[in-house]
Amino acid sequence: MKNFWIILIALFLIPTVDYAQSNNKTKTTTKNSDSGDNVWKTLGKVTFKKEYDEFMGFKVDVPVFAPEVKALDGKEITLRGYIIPVEGYKSHKSFVFSAYPYNMCYFCGGAGPETVMEVSAVEGIEYTADPITIKGILQLNSGDVNQLIYSLSEAKFVSN
Repeated sequence: MKNFWIILIALFLIPTVDYAQSNNKTKTTTKNSDSGDNVWKTLGKVTFKKEYDEFMGFKVDVPVFAPEVKALDGKEITLRGYIIPVEGYKSHKSFVFSAYPYNMCYFCGGAGPETVMEVSAVEGIEYTADPITIKGILQLNSGDVNQLIYSLSEAKFVSN
Protein backbone atom coordinates (compact mmCIF):
# COMPACT_ATOMS: atom_id res chain seq x y z
CA MET A 1 0.00 0.00 0.00
CA LYS A 2 2.90 2.32 0.79
CA ASN A 3 4.29 1.80 -2.74
CA PHE A 4 0.88 2.62 -4.19
CA TRP A 5 0.89 6.09 -2.56
CA ILE A 6 4.45 6.79 -3.67
CA ILE A 7 3.60 5.90 -7.27
CA LEU A 8 0.39 7.94 -7.15
CA ILE A 9 2.19 11.02 -5.79
CA ALA A 10 4.96 10.59 -8.37
CA LEU A 11 2.40 10.49 -11.18
CA PHE A 12 0.99 13.84 -10.07
CA LEU A 13 4.40 15.48 -9.58
CA ILE A 14 6.06 14.44 -12.86
CA PRO A 15 3.77 16.51 -15.11
CA THR A 16 4.25 19.50 -12.78
CA VAL A 17 8.04 19.22 -12.99
CA ASP A 18 7.91 18.85 -16.79
CA TYR A 19 5.63 21.89 -17.07
CA ALA A 20 7.98 23.99 -14.94
CA GLN A 21 10.99 22.93 -17.00
CA SER A 22 9.27 23.65 -20.32
CA ASN A 23 8.07 26.99 -18.98
CA ASN A 24 11.66 27.95 -18.07
CA LYS A 25 12.82 27.01 -21.58
CA THR A 26 10.15 29.27 -23.06
CA LYS A 27 11.24 32.19 -20.90
CA THR A 28 14.89 31.70 -21.88
CA THR A 29 14.05 31.54 -25.58
CA THR A 30 11.92 34.66 -25.34
CA LYS A 31 14.66 36.48 -23.48
CA ASN A 32 17.22 35.60 -26.17
CA SER A 33 14.89 36.63 -29.00
CA ASP A 34 14.41 40.04 -27.37
CA SER A 35 18.04 40.99 -28.06
CA GLY A 36 17.06 42.60 -31.36
CA ASP A 37 14.31 44.56 -29.62
CA ASN A 38 16.77 45.78 -27.01
CA VAL A 39 19.06 47.10 -29.74
CA TRP A 40 16.15 49.04 -31.23
CA LYS A 41 15.51 50.52 -27.76
CA THR A 42 19.14 51.60 -27.55
CA LEU A 43 19.00 53.09 -31.05
CA GLY A 44 15.97 55.08 -29.88
CA LYS A 45 18.24 57.07 -27.58
CA VAL A 46 18.72 59.90 -30.03
CA THR A 47 17.57 63.50 -29.99
CA PHE A 48 17.54 66.04 -32.78
CA LYS A 49 18.72 69.62 -32.99
CA LYS A 50 18.07 72.16 -35.73
CA GLU A 51 21.11 73.26 -37.73
CA TYR A 52 21.34 75.39 -40.84
CA ASP A 53 22.37 73.35 -43.88
CA GLU A 54 24.29 75.39 -46.50
CA PHE A 55 23.40 73.03 -49.35
CA MET A 56 19.69 72.83 -48.52
CA GLY A 57 19.41 76.51 -47.62
CA PHE A 58 17.35 75.96 -44.47
CA LYS A 59 17.53 74.38 -41.00
CA VAL A 60 17.42 70.60 -40.83
CA ASP A 61 17.15 68.10 -38.00
CA VAL A 62 20.57 66.72 -37.07
CA PRO A 63 20.73 63.64 -34.83
CA VAL A 64 22.50 63.77 -31.50
CA PHE A 65 23.34 60.22 -30.48
CA ALA A 66 23.45 59.13 -26.83
CA PRO A 67 26.72 57.56 -25.62
CA GLU A 68 25.11 54.08 -25.70
CA VAL A 69 24.33 54.55 -29.38
CA LYS A 70 27.80 55.91 -30.18
CA ALA A 71 29.27 52.80 -28.53
CA LEU A 72 27.54 50.64 -31.18
CA ASP A 73 29.00 52.57 -34.13
CA GLY A 74 31.17 50.23 -36.23
CA LYS A 75 30.13 47.18 -34.19
CA GLU A 76 28.28 44.08 -35.34
CA ILE A 77 24.70 44.13 -34.07
CA THR A 78 21.77 41.75 -34.37
CA LEU A 79 18.29 43.16 -34.97
CA ARG A 80 14.80 41.78 -35.35
CA GLY A 81 12.49 43.72 -37.61
CA TYR A 82 10.72 44.07 -40.93
CA ILE A 83 11.89 44.49 -44.51
CA ILE A 84 10.56 47.63 -46.16
CA PRO A 85 11.21 46.92 -49.84
CA VAL A 86 12.48 49.69 -52.07
CA GLU A 87 12.48 47.69 -55.33
CA GLY A 88 9.52 45.34 -55.41
CA TYR A 89 8.87 42.18 -53.45
CA LYS A 90 11.77 39.89 -54.23
CA SER A 91 15.15 38.98 -52.80
CA HIS A 92 16.94 42.14 -51.68
CA LYS A 93 20.55 43.16 -51.16
CA SER A 94 19.59 46.77 -50.41
CA PHE A 95 16.49 47.62 -48.43
CA VAL A 96 15.17 49.57 -45.49
CA PHE A 97 14.82 47.64 -42.24
CA SER A 98 12.24 48.74 -39.68
CA ALA A 99 11.49 48.00 -36.05
CA TYR A 100 7.80 48.06 -37.05
CA PRO A 101 5.73 46.47 -39.84
CA TYR A 102 5.21 48.37 -43.09
CA ASN A 103 1.89 49.91 -42.03
CA MET A 104 3.40 51.32 -38.81
CA CYS A 105 6.88 52.28 -39.99
CA TYR A 106 8.53 55.69 -40.16
CA PHE A 107 7.48 56.28 -43.76
CA CYS A 108 3.78 55.86 -42.92
CA GLY A 109 4.05 58.43 -40.13
CA GLY A 110 3.74 55.95 -37.28
CA ALA A 111 7.30 56.08 -35.91
CA GLY A 112 10.47 58.16 -35.78
CA PRO A 113 13.60 58.06 -37.94
CA GLU A 114 15.42 56.07 -35.26
CA THR A 115 13.22 53.05 -36.04
CA VAL A 116 14.55 52.47 -39.57
CA MET A 117 17.91 51.85 -41.21
CA GLU A 118 19.38 51.34 -44.64
CA VAL A 119 20.68 47.81 -45.16
CA SER A 120 23.33 46.55 -47.54
CA ALA A 121 23.31 42.74 -47.44
CA VAL A 122 26.11 40.36 -48.45
CA GLU A 123 23.57 38.11 -50.22
CA GLY A 124 19.98 38.77 -51.20
CA ILE A 125 17.48 38.36 -48.36
CA GLU A 126 14.08 37.01 -49.37
CA TYR A 127 11.21 39.45 -48.77
CA THR A 128 8.65 38.50 -46.15
CA ALA A 129 5.99 40.52 -44.33
CA ASP A 130 6.92 38.61 -41.16
CA PRO A 131 9.69 39.79 -38.82
CA ILE A 132 13.20 38.46 -39.44
CA THR A 133 16.52 38.70 -37.63
CA ILE A 134 19.61 40.05 -39.36
CA LYS A 135 23.09 41.02 -38.26
CA GLY A 136 25.65 43.42 -39.67
CA ILE A 137 27.93 46.38 -38.98
CA LEU A 138 26.13 49.50 -37.72
CA GLN A 139 27.11 52.96 -38.99
CA LEU A 140 25.74 56.22 -37.62
CA ASN A 141 24.97 59.15 -39.90
CA SER A 142 24.68 62.68 -38.60
CA GLY A 143 26.10 64.49 -41.63
CA ASP A 144 24.06 63.54 -44.71
CA VAL A 145 20.42 64.63 -44.51
CA ASN A 146 19.64 62.63 -47.66
CA GLN A 147 20.38 59.33 -45.91
CA LEU A 148 18.80 57.61 -42.92
CA ILE A 149 20.53 58.12 -39.57
CA TYR A 150 21.44 54.41 -39.30
CA SER A 151 22.82 51.97 -41.82
CA LEU A 152 23.80 48.32 -41.59
CA SER A 153 26.52 47.01 -43.89
CA GLU A 154 27.70 43.45 -44.50
CA ALA A 155 24.24 42.34 -43.35
CA LYS A 156 23.35 38.65 -43.19
CA PHE A 157 20.10 36.83 -42.60
CA VAL A 158 20.03 35.10 -39.19
CA SER A 159 16.51 33.68 -38.78
CA ASN A 160 12.76 34.12 -39.20
